[in-house]
Amino acid sequence: MPVRSLASSVLRWPDRDAVDQAVRAWGADVGRSDERVLRVGYFGSYARGDWGVGSDVDLVVILSGSDERFERRPLAYELGRLPVPADLFVYTIDEWDHMSREGGVPRSAGLEVVWVFER
Repeated sequence: MPVRSLASSVLRWPDRDAVDQAVRAWGADVGRSDERVLRVGYFGSYARGDWGVGSDVDLVVILSGSDERFERRPLAYELGRLPVPADLFVYTIDEWDHMSREGGVPRSAGLEVVWVFER
């Protein structure tokens, strides 16, 4: 979220480096806490470098497998410590591979994703 400088009343939106560091720490924690996590990354404006005030970070977690429905998987992850709002997509490796070939978020995100954790 925006932060206020102690020397100014102006709010400053977190830059790419701050978001990258926070996502790397978050991804490492997610990977340590769940053996099913194979990869964690981010894509979108922060990955491309064209973020601006109000930009969110788009996150992707790749699991070895899951019995949970796709739309419920993100509920297992706490995003509150990230410095900007986040959209989280959680795929199994089979879903990611299939959709990377066929289209959808994995296909477009796969071209720009910055992987911050890999098992």
